[in-house]
Amino acid sequence: MKYRKLPDTNVQPISEIGFGLWTLTTGWWGHYTDAEAVALLRSARDRGINFFDAADSYSNGRSEALLADAFASERDQVVIATKVGYDFYSHGENRRGERELPQDFSVNFIREAVEKSLGRLRTDRIDVLQLHNIRFEQVIDDALWTLLENLQSEGKVLSYGIALGPAIGWLQEGVQTIKKRHPHVVQHIYNLFERHPGRSILDAGDVGERTRHLIRVPHSSGLLEGKYTAETVFPEGDHRRHRPRSWLLDGVKKVEALRLLEWTDRTLGQVALQWLLSEPKIACCLPNIYNEEQLVEFTDAVECPPFTEEERSAIDSLIAVNFGVEDSSPPKFKGTMEPVS
Repeated sequence: MKYRKLPDTNVQPISEIGFGLWTLTTGWWGHYTDAEAVALLRSARDRGINFFDAADSYSNGRSEALLADAFASERDQVVIATKVGYDFYSHGENRRGERELPQDFSVNFIREAVEKSLGRLRTDRIDVLQLHNIRFEQVIDDALWTLLENLQSEGKVLSYGIALGPAIGWLQEGVQTIKKRHPHVVQHIYNLFERHPGRSILDAGDVGERTRHLIRVPHSSGLLEGKYTAETVFPEGDHRRHRPRSWLLDGVKKVEALRLLEWTDRTLGQVALQWLLSEPKIACCLPNIYNEEQLVEFTDAVECPPFTEEERSAIDSLIAVNFGVEDSSPPKFKGTMEPVS
């Protein structure tokens, strides 16, 4: 494993491949007992992953409790990230599928949420605290950002930033947060197939600035693992089952155009991670890991042979022509009315 620093923080360098606990606790990728989840987390640590990304709202606090169960005896060897901002305390029993819960970013609520997260994590500090899926109202809320600074001064939080979502959009929220607030981290979607608005968010700050990016969905919801076909049918409960069929058909065509980058010792899934990690502003990729096979493949990506100049040129050429595919899906709009692909 290789590691990257978060500038201007006391956080230890974080692994280039991280582990997002949404796969273990949201139910969108299957269901795991506590023992199964803890075993996979510990396997990830054994393979060099030290960055674990939870949220207080993932299964109403369960993701944080699992981290405590997995790493209580080696707290100083892991970097714990979590998110706050959803009021699952009042509304957690009413959630259905992927529908958002009500949010609360008031100073009192966020401070209390941090204290409750610390309790579930059984720790005295959160290494990376993120405001969970903010809107522009939170970007301009001075009191909220003063609170984050105070929490850092108190030692309860070592670094802070934002997570963007729930869909792929929220361009101006990301750009303006970087320009106005200079957060330590911004978590958002970005991958070979879904580059907007992630590229614009990455370009919002100079390389020398402190903001680093945590990239979720690096495999475009599994497409870039290269294992789906036009005949793939997703099981009941899988969030991808609700996507239009054109998403799968177009994605499979794009994957075939990328096959030229596969080697016997480099999978397409590893190519997708290597492409992201060639960007110096990206501190960590958070692939969806839900079994040991994926864990091995994705952690090995950092040791794969680097791209040759010819391969880089081939990737750029494919991106320029959208991998030779005219997308069938109509454009969508999220966040501040920015189109998303």
